[in-house]
Amino acid sequence: MNAKTDLLVQIILVSQNNPNKTVLITGASSGIGLSLAKIFAREGYTLILVSRDETKLEAAKQELEKVSQQKIYCIAKDLSLPTATQEIFEEVEKMNLTITTLVNNAGWGDYGAFAESDKNKQLNMIDLNVRALTELTHLFLPIIRTQERGYILNVSSILGFVPGPYMSVYAATKAYVLSFSEAIREELRGTTVSVTTLCPGQTATNFFKRTLEESKEPFESIGMNSDEVAQIGYTAMMKQKTVVVAGVKNKIFTFLPRILPRQIVARITRWIITK
Repeated sequence: MNAKTDLLVQIILVSQNNPNKTVLITGASSGIGLSLAKIFAREGYTLILVSRDETKLEAAKQELEKVSQQKIYCIAKDLSLPTATQEIFEEVEKMNLTITTLVNNAGWGDYGAFAESDKNKQLNMIDLNVRALTELTHLFLPIIRTQERGYILNVSSILGFVPGPYMSVYAATKAYVLSFSEAIREELRGTTVSVTTLCPGQTATNFFKRTLEESKEPFESIGMNSDEVAQIGYTAMMKQKTVVVAGVKNKIFTFLPRILPRQIVARITRWIITK
């Protein structure tokens, strides 16, 4: 091995084992969150995994340790609780870790007519999908801004583009995520931080399995898997894209509000959701 080759190998190793590359991922114990964690692990990031299920978190950690050479930390918190985000922030401080990338992936949905839904369930959904994402971004953004390069990846949905009959609150929360992310991205233009919004459609995860339990849509018919969606999101984030919609059919769907009246879009969405 000559001197140039040896130097190149050292640079690659430093890049892969850079202790300053630290990502915090919410909803990291399964689905898209776990798939994203696998990608970050392979890319040499220190991982902070957040989920409410401690058992699943530990299982995810053991799986990720097979592909990661960096430390993996777990924080078991229910993000729908009002004190959770501040507690997470304080735990990260105690770990003496500096976040360079924040992935707000945690979220859940519900299926059914709004008038017949459980009120507390809908409000908890807002707390998780909207409030927790906003608070975590507000807490960690000042730290991310001090880094040479920082990223925020917020997971929305294709329903963030349209009204979502029978998933009304979920669709509204994802519209918030999309709008909020685009707005702060513009605020951060010219800084070292980029904000990317990932908008998946139906994905073969436990999230969609639970959401579709009461619908007529068979779980087996769901097209994309979480690894595909995660790779699309990670690649878009690294390219500093604003919004990325996973899947060609989903991209076509999100184009509907540009060419049709909102009322018609709502009817089409209702047909798709309830078919």
